[in-house]
Amino acid sequence: MRFRRSAVALVAVLALATGMSACNDDSTTGANGDAKLEKVSYLTSFGTFGREAYAYVALKKGYFKEAGLDVTITPGKGTVDVMKIVAGGQADYGIGDFTAVMITLAKQKLPVTTVGMVHQRSMAAIVALDGGQIKNGDPKSLVKANGEKTRIGDQPGSTNMVTFPLYAQQAGIDVKSVEFVPSPPPGLAGLLAADKVDGIGQFVVGVPLVEAADKEKKRKAVVLPYGDKVQDLYGNAIIARDDLVKDNSGQVKKFTGALLKGLEDALKDPAGAAKILKEYVPDTNVEVATKELELMTKYTKPDDFKGVVGEVDTERVQRIIGDLVKYGVIPDKSITPADVVNAGLAPRS
Repeated sequence: MRFRRSAVALVAVLALATGMSACNDDSTTGANGDAKLEKVSYLTSFGTFGREAYAYVALKKGYFKEAGLDVTITPGKGTVDVMKIVAGGQADYGIGDFTAVMITLAKQKLPVTTVGMVHQRSMAAIVALDGGQIKNGDPKSLVKANGEKTRIGDQPGSTNMVTFPLYAQQAGIDVKSVEFVPSPPPGLAGLLAADKVDGIGQFVVGVPLVEAADKEKKRKAVVLPYGDKVQDLYGNAIIARDDLVKDNSGQVKKFTGALLKGLEDALKDPAGAAKILKEYVPDTNVEVATKELELMTKYTKPDDFKGVVGEVDTERVQRIIGDLVKYGVIPDKSITPADVVNAGLAPRS
């Protein structure tokens, strides 16, 4: 009897010890027995507009979870700000305009790199309203006949502002004919609607927002896309911190794959993606968000694009660097393709 009781007690102790070991071993399982997810933080490029919906699609549809990731999405405040936050370790991944990323890295060596492309063509543009000086698709209309400067509202240091010299050269206009007026991004559309500027710096997908802001006159937007003249320019890119790329390349690939899967879904069903965005961002205008995603499609997957979503061409990156140097946007030999992109981690065709 004494042996029997001792045996029972030993079994109980072993069972308890085994249970405690299982509970403490959370490297592979979570509280509900699911595989433990790695916590990851992500910054959108700017705010929570329709153009950013693909990240929420990946979250809603479980693509991040399938990749073993628990992703927290936070609205970004522009490329340079996103780069600094990722570089400082307050976020793991972010989205930024690739040209702005290159220009920034040419001036300050932040420990970030590009690991995939969201847009194969730049979405940077100057946007105006119908009936004014600026004419649709006509860069020459940026030059006023009376010699006065054309006033373009935009955030200081924006992609549209820093790459304008490159666009002006390719369009054959004097860069000095345009003056950028410092203006906070949230008020740009209203500034244009009030006719206080001739145009604004904007992504082409911002057209629905611009038109919605012109409530009284209800004018159509006039667009001068930079990509029409500078076709090598990429749009937004996925950026990550250098140490993460070096030490956890597997996570980087899984994150990028899940995010781009959400992107492809958002482009196939813009209205559905806009509705998902509204679940996470209640003040979303579904109609405007849908139109943004529809406009974004040809920049992510241009008609002549034969590769896979997200891929990067390092020879093309070198050409962009060459143009930026040629037109005085960055100093010569300040960066190489390897300084700004990790092509080995980006998707390949």
